[in-house]
Amino acid sequence: MKQILVIDDDKELCELLSEFLGPEGFIVETVHEPHRGLLRALSGEHWLVVLDVMLPGMTGFELLRSLRKISRVPVLMLTARGEDIDRIIGLEMGADDYLPKPFNPRELVARIHAIGRRAGPVDDKSSDSSLSRIELDDIVIDLASRTVKQGGADIKVTAVEFALLYELLNKAGRVMSREELTKKVLGRELEIFDRSIDVHISSLRKKLGHKIAERERIKTIRSVGYLYTLAQEEG
Repeated sequence: MKQILVIDDDKELCELLSEFLGPEGFIVETVHEPHRGLLRALSGEHWLVVLDVMLPGMTGFELLRSLRKISRVPVLMLTARGEDIDRIIGLEMGADDYLPKPFNPRELVARIHAIGRRAGPVDDKSSDSSLSRIELDDIVIDLASRTVKQGGADIKVTAVEFALLYELLNKAGRVMSREELTKKVLGRELEIFDRSIDVHISSLRKKLGHKIAERERIKTIRSVGYLYTLAQEEG
């Protein structure tokens, strides 16, 4: 059974989440105080962290920033409904996904399972999904170890960034729509005003560099989606 850490000062919500997640095969640990929550999140004992933005004494953003300096454990952030800026900030700081409050507990379960699929083997029914290793330009992505190397150096990526980079490299030279990427990478339909994929693309660009051999590495196709470019395309 996989252990989930919930960091939220709403005790009633924590009890509700424990009731819903237990039958789904998860062991739930709840912490209501952020500093203790950070220590538990850094313990390496948890498969995933559910983190509320509004916490007393330390915001969820501050906790996430400290956590990401050391750990890449998947993080699902709980944000206030309508606060789009909170969602963008959380994603930019390394959260894997977000869910606005109030929410249906079944939606939380669905998001957690989606994160689990990203953290496990890449699920792609296409003919080239059997590739366990992709090498393109200066990047090597290994599915078995779930690592990304650039020029021989390890690049730290989240589970979402790994899945997103895999999809882009596996379909290099082909435009992938935001709808397609959202479904494959986040495991859900693209929602109105949803900028999750855009923020994760921005993070990958920062980590890998915007250009490779004088060409744009990940190109934005306006009003459509994104494309990992191939050398001959810009020749």
